[in-house]
Amino acid sequence: MSNWFYLNFILLLLAIWKIITHFSFPELSLHVLLGFIGFLFFLFNWTRNAMFSTIRSVPDRNIKIRLVNVSKKVIPFHRWTGMAALTFILLHGGTVIYHYGFSFKNGKMLVGLLAMITLVFLVISGWMRLIKPSVKLRRIHLRLGMLLFSLVVWHLLL
Repeated sequence: MSNWFYLNFILLLLAIWKIITHFSFPELSLHVLLGFIGFLFFLFNWTRNAMFSTIRSVPDRNIKIRLVNVSKKVIPFHRWTGMAALTFILLHGGTVIYHYGFSFKNGKMLVGLLAMITLVFLVISGWMRLIKPSVKLRRIHLRLGMLLFSLVVWHLLL
């Protein structure tokens, strides 16, 4: 199994931990709920990266074929899952700004804004790959995904 699976699992546990230790738990605030739903959509899509890493590293051909078949079933939903993640994250950001206002002094808000901008570019690059696929665009899409993963970790740790 790819290390990305373990990192994704650790990130999921971190997000769950942050939610259950949030001051409003178990009656979660709307912005926390929207952010978590958007996070789950992002993590579902990002797990495809872990699947592709595993496909490249597993020596057993039968396992590779099984993983490719699972990945093929998810491909039609990939762009729409990304759009759902973007929608929920935009709602999350809007709700946070509505309730708390925006401050450049708040590190969590700045990292969240960077993550949201990265997610917008990630979704745009994903749709552009449908229109005109290229190796350069695939690499940009992958690197934006890695950057977003890092920013989400940072956002959760603040």
